[in-house]
Amino acid sequence: MDRLGSDGPGRWYTMRLVDASVEAAPHPFPVVVEVKGLTGPAQFSKLSDALSALLASLRALPLTVEQLDYFDELFGPDSAQRIGHRLATYGEVRSLAFLGLTPHLVKLYPADPGSPR
Repeated sequence: MDRLGSDGPGRWYTMRLVDASVEAAPHPFPVVVEVKGLTGPAQFSKLSDALSALLASLRALPLTVEQLDYFDELFGPDSAQRIGHRLATYGEVRSLAFLGLTPHLVKLYPADPGSPR
């Protein structure tokens, strides 16, 4: 559906409305996950497997309940489409896990040679 809009006198534009419920394509390439200083990089051919393994690793750490809830929401089973989109758009997804006062970088990135590290 097209809509006509204006942002001032004599300035008109057309907007195309897109159905946000259309599901994006699945993540098309292998993914690497790691928790810097705690786990080495691990490569997975499927994003859903990478997210499951990352959550299992994070749950095994002595993190606070708030951190575990955050990571469950960020990397949980319903996050594959969102994380895949971020990987395709930004090249990586980062967060921090705190063990006491020590931060550890949590990273997901495409496994291809040109990906950011």
